[in-house]
Amino acid sequence: MPLLLSRAFLSSFLPTKPSFSMAFCPANSTLKSRLRGVVFDMDGTLTVPAIDFAAMYRAVLGDDEYLRVKKENPSGIDILHLIEDWDPEKQRLAYETIANYERQGLDHLQIMPGAADLCGFLDSKKLRRGLITRNVKMAVDIFQKQFGITFSPALSREFRPYKPDPAPLSHICSAWGVQPNEVIMVGDSLKDDVACGKRAGAFACLLDQTGRYDSPEYADVEFKPDFKVTSLAEIPSILEENFELAP
Repeated sequence: MPLLLSRAFLSSFLPTKPSFSMAFCPANSTLKSRLRGVVFDMDGTLTVPAIDFAAMYRAVLGDDEYLRVKKENPSGIDILHLIEDWDPEKQRLAYETIANYERQGLDHLQIMPGAADLCGFLDSKKLRRGLITRNVKMAVDIFQKQFGITFSPALSREFRPYKPDPAPLSHICSAWGVQPNEVIMVGDSLKDDVACGKRAGAFACLLDQTGRYDSPEYADVEFKPDFKVTSLAEIPSILEENFELAP
């Protein structure tokens, strides 16, 4: 059964005197936030993880620099941000390396278990669904065509600035004509997805299949999820229990 984050779990994320949002109200509470849309990450959320990010980061940065950057960034490495200020030739080679790993990932593309059913649930509630990924547009187009599920808007890294900047989510909210606090961002990354959602003023749901983010090294990250699940199949119940689902 899907569960709201426990107060014990939350206490590791929140200040000494936490201020709980309506997302944490008991399931029988009449105080529910209105939800009008869901925005998804793609890689590792809608698709089964197929990119060896650690190997990709090492290939771009080198072993020593990778270990240094990893130590300084406990919530994860933002490789696209790191290479933004590199000289043009070095940056070009970095992008080629990243693109090569992404192409390899497309060769093993699989839809995440529960993704199709979750999208069907959202359709039944007439809730909008969008997508924000740091992958390229080609990968988004292949995913939507291969699995017959569309997202609108579907923003790839060609949209700047990309997450964790809140701009992509703010753009989607504007396109939908909704407020950020009427939207939830679903993704598998604290540093990208949760940060993007919370910075924009939306709710955030973290998909953590392996319990990775239970590790103490993530206790002090800046942006915390409102919900944490181990599978996409848990999300419909969470949405029904904690939100007024209104298109």
